[in-house]
Amino acid sequence: MAETQQSHRSPPRGGGGPTVLRRFQENAPNSTQLVGILTLLVSGGILLLLTGLTLTATVLGLIFFAPLIIISSPVWVPVGAVLFVAVAGFLSACGFGVAAAVMASWLYRYLRGLHPPGSDRFDYARSRLVDTANHVKDYAGGYLHGKAKDAAPSA
Repeated sequence: MAETQQSHRSPPRGGGGPTVLRRFQENAPNSTQLVGILTLLVSGGILLLLTGLTLTATVLGLIFFAPLIIISSPVWVPVGAVLFVAVAGFLSACGFGVAAAVMASWLYRYLRGLHPPGSDRFDYARSRLVDTANHVKDYAGGYLHGKAKDAAPSA
């Protein structure tokens, strides 16, 4: 039993096993991975530098132009409100125009019998409406016919 426990133990540090240098060489990155890592580091550094410059320029711009912004705000607020309403109205009109064009295109394809997407649901809803209208008409016709007989029994 003592022999089996010794056979499962790792070899002593001084002899036989792979050294630290050999393990590093086996797991060393190849040239493509090194180029990728270098590219990542360089582009990350450049982006970090640009982010810092942008933040610095923004803060300095706010510091220098804050008095001008505060003084001219009675002019900019109404102008901004008018521009916002104008742009929102224009974009809404464009959106409604696009929606109308899409709807007209779908209706044209439907009437031509080309079966656009959703036409099966439209046909089902139309048939349900027609069936309901016929049912109501039949019910109302029978109801009114019965009321007419009550009003004029000899008829």
